[in-house]
Amino acid sequence: MDSPGYIILSRLTLQSRATEVLAHNVANADTPGFRAQRPVFTDFVARQDMAPPGGRPVAYVQDRATWREMENGPVQTTGNPLDVALAGDGFFAVETARGERFTRAGRFSIGDGGRIVDMEGNAVMGAEGGPIAVAPNDTRIVIQGDGTVRSENGALGRLRVVTFANPQTLRAEGDRLFDAAGEPPQPVERPSVVQGALEGSNVRPIAEMTRLTTELREFQFAAQFAEREGERLSTAVERILRRRS
Repeated sequence: MDSPGYIILSRLTLQSRATEVLAHNVANADTPGFRAQRPVFTDFVARQDMAPPGGRPVAYVQDRATWREMENGPVQTTGNPLDVALAGDGFFAVETARGERFTRAGRFSIGDGGRIVDMEGNAVMGAEGGPIAVAPNDTRIVIQGDGTVRSENGALGRLRVVTFANPQTLRAEGDRLFDAAGEPPQPVERPSVVQGALEGSNVRPIAEMTRLTTELREFQFAAQFAEREGERLSTAVERILRRRS
């Protein structure tokens, strides 16, 4: 295969990944705290040892990274006292079997032993380092703006809210959790916590569907070009064989 074939194959591969990323965003348009992702592509310029006169360098498409849009999603009032949203920057900390993880999805509930847990059953961590638990006689739960969790019997703890110097380095685990991936979390001393509300996904479904449609068309164009390039090569080979025979 010559250069045009390899170039279009590199385009097809990354066009396919762009479509997958957009489809994943659309599928999580209703996932609390979800952050939309964007693939980052660039050119890989290859030097031609025997370039024709006036020829240009060969540029392949290269997959560089995945960019995560970090602007906050819309906050919706739910009335559930254990639903909490962060009005500013930061992440809630939860304890998983793999260690501490971080999330913007504040849909909490009371799990085994009275511990406050997230949607996957992971214990919600307090600023003091341990999980926050509710006693059987704690019937009225109030979560204050600074993350302090109280009941009619007194304070139960304060939500651990952290931030990161470079949140783009966080590694997604599923659709709601993030691994710090070596980036040290910094505690937020004065978080802005809203009780009875939930932050939604920052995906804009209509805009995302428009992007997805465009990417699908680009994939189809690239696939048609690859097919025609294959036909051109086959025709060229047939002509060469006929001349030799």
